[in-house]
Amino acid sequence: MNRIPVPALLVTAALTLGLCACSGGSGGAGGPGGDDKQAAPKTRISVNLTGDRARSGEPVTVTLAEGERLTEVSVTDSKGARLEGKVSADGKSWTSSRKVTPGTAYAVEARDAAGGSAKAAFTTAAPDKVNKLTLAPGKNTTVGIAQPLSIVFDHPVKNKADVEKHLKVTTSNNTEGSWGWMQDWSGKDRVDWRPKEYWKSGTKVTLDAALSGIDSGAGGWFVRDYTTTFSIGRNQLVKVDLDNHRLTLLRDGQTVKDVPMSAGTPGGEKASWRGRTVLMSKEGTINMRSETVGLGDAYDKMVDYSMRLTWSGMYAHAAPWNAAYFGSANKSSGCIGMSDADARSVYEAAQVGDPFEITGSDAKGTQALNNGYGEWNLSWAEWRAKSALR
Repeated sequence: MNRIPVPALLVTAALTLGLCACSGGSGGAGGPGGDDKQAAPKTRISVNLTGDRARSGEPVTVTLAEGERLTEVSVTDSKGARLEGKVSADGKSWTSSRKVTPGTAYAVEARDAAGGSAKAAFTTAAPDKVNKLTLAPGKNTTVGIAQPLSIVFDHPVKNKADVEKHLKVTTSNNTEGSWGWMQDWSGKDRVDWRPKEYWKSGTKVTLDAALSGIDSGAGGWFVRDYTTTFSIGRNQLVKVDLDNHRLTLLRDGQTVKDVPMSAGTPGGEKASWRGRTVLMSKEGTINMRSETVGLGDAYDKMVDYSMRLTWSGMYAHAAPWNAAYFGSANKSSGCIGMSDADARSVYEAAQVGDPFEITGSDAKGTQALNNGYGEWNLSWAEWRAKSALR
């Protein structure tokens, strides 16, 4: 009677903590008279995260329970993104360099030096709350030499130091800079990155915000990474002399425009702010109404060539109705007014991110840190002290 060969046995690795795992290859012995075959290597792993409601905000640790030393471990999410990591010196474990993200399914596969393999899977619990952010300047934009990199968060950030550690700024010329935390004019948490001095023209800047899997605290979890890039444009700045009623635009240190203007009426709330501010946006023709800045029904006008300098409503713009005071007196409701022709020429030359350095005694004080971009009014030591890592 012929003997029927016994099929090779599939060896399945048992995974601790209730996860499924299997070894690579197959092995077994032939029937009597057949060739001996080497048994497949047994490989078993354990994973620190298990089940369908695994903890978020932790790295993945894969430990070899049985087998030779680990040679390769892959941890991928349901979208195919892979967590990078490193095998320990003794080959007994692997730990991811990033933390897992809430509400995400992960697949684990490990291989050892003997050729065995094991698999596992887990899903992290969904977040109770998700935190998001808004970045400025916009991606792939070109901005002036005073533009900070600014992040405003949707929800409060309690764990500021942990969040800041995951914000990486790289520049094409190793520009020195620092993060600084504040409450935005909107009331939301905000963190800005400002260079020690004004940017050098031509600098390329990249932000990598590796926030996926980071807990912001009461404001909830971040569930994605963010990145943005921008470039620094022409080296130019605007000087505003409140006492002499002049606005001067300089490029590479040379004066290219010098025009008469009239700023805010001194002695009250209509006075302009002094200090180093930043051109936030070029808004063209807009409707300006006095009640929006707490000045009652003093005015309601369509205003041309509007350039925003603060959140509180200070602009540089065309103000032909104030022509009698250009170059001689400050008689506006807080803004820097020019003739139509002069405002147009400044508007066309100016870049978002250009510094406006406003000096003079006819002011109601220095622009606040969060009223637009007021960080240039702090010394470098004062600004660095606002980092959560110092």
